[in-house]
Amino acid sequence: MKLPSSTRVFIRWFKRRLPGTLFGRSLLIIVLPVALMQIAVTYVFFDAHWQTVTARLSEGLAGDIAWAVESYKEDPSPASFAKLAERAEESMGLSIALQPGRQLPLRRRDPPVLLEAFFAPIDRSLDRALTDRLDAPFWFDTTRYPAYVDIRVGVQGGVLRVLAPRERAFATQGHIFVLWMTVATVLLTTVALLFIRNQVRAIERLANAAEAFGRGADVPAFKPHGAKEVRAAATAFLDMRGRIQRHIEQRTALLASVSHDLRTPLTRLKLSLALAEQTKRTADMKRDLAEMEHMVDEYLAFARGEGGEAAEAVYVRPLIEAVSEGARRLGAQVTVAADPELTATARPNALKRALANLVMNAASHGERVEVAARRAPGGALEIVVDDDGPGIPPEQHEEAFKAFARLDESRNQNTKGVGLGLAIARDVARGHGGDIVLDRSPLGGLRAVVRLPG
Repeated sequence: MKLPSSTRVFIRWFKRRLPGTLFGRSLLIIVLPVALMQIAVTYVFFDAHWQTVTARLSEGLAGDIAWAVESYKEDPSPASFAKLAERAEESMGLSIALQPGRQLPLRRRDPPVLLEAFFAPIDRSLDRALTDRLDAPFWFDTTRYPAYVDIRVGVQGGVLRVLAPRERAFATQGHIFVLWMTVATVLLTTVALLFIRNQVRAIERLANAAEAFGRGADVPAFKPHGAKEVRAAATAFLDMRGRIQRHIEQRTALLASVSHDLRTPLTRLKLSLALAEQTKRTADMKRDLAEMEHMVDEYLAFARGEGGEAAEAVYVRPLIEAVSEGARRLGAQVTVAADPELTATARPNALKRALANLVMNAASHGERVEVAARRAPGGALEIVVDDDGPGIPPEQHEEAFKAFARLDESRNQNTKGVGLGLAIARDVARGHGGDIVLDRSPLGGLRAVVRLPG
């Protein structure tokens, strides 16, 4: 059954206003039912118990007042009234006074606005009880005196005024019940806050450890905490981290051996060519050998991923200046705009290699290169590399990041490369918890933006 559009809009609006954190949602799940239960219990108490008790008390008070009025009507003499007032004071706690020549007030006094909802049920109960028991006109006020209820009954020759203790008219302990309910709610909420905060903190520690490991940083003090399920997830994370680290160590050792094995014959070939007669053929062989050595270096760098390097706080501008010198030696005009105090938590050699790939790529395809580093909103670090080269069509931006990708257009003029520069740079950025995106440069060529977490 398809819901109406207005209902779907309301559901989306409601979901957007729900807490987004686990702590907020857990608190809502626990506190909301408790609050609803307390409200329901309070309502039932006042509706079923408190009002019933108040009605019974009002009926009892109305009966006593009716007795006093009937007794006065039977013998209105001063001596009889004095005896009546004395008996009412001693036996019923009622203070009765005769006001000759007085009349009943025309209207009742309105209770304070904040207390209107509290006094309205009391007034209704007392009014109903007095109406049932009295045949004479009456007037009462439940708000003028803090400890008494003022009730006046019209009699022949004046008004019979009765001051009754407030507890005779209604149950005065209702606020105590509300107070206890409030204290219980606050206490339960506080206990829920403590337990939820403790459980959420364990999940936050696990998330922080996973994020730090993804950036290449280590968290040696991390240990499983929290509920059984959270500890199981943390233990699984530690096992996974150990397997990944062992894999990286084994791969690094293997690559070091392969690098040594490949460089040994290359070195012998270079020595043989250096000792051979220098001809056009040997010159061509030297160029091929240099290209082969460069390709081996790129393959090993891509596979290694600088995985064994520890992350540390580094100044960004010196890294940019160092890689820019290489681009300037190629003849490119390189300008650098970065705060000397700008820092980033990164693996220095890996970040330097990524920036070198981007800057050298820009210098190879353009004559003018601009490199800028800045803090983005939210604290992230952005390093922007612009060039005035031919650029890359937007539909090929993602293709350019694939390993060994060689674009067929004008940016494929660098025959020395093997299509790993951008792949290595993005791998390094993502290894730091960031990314690299490509865009159109204001200089007319390609813009590469490196984003790293702050």
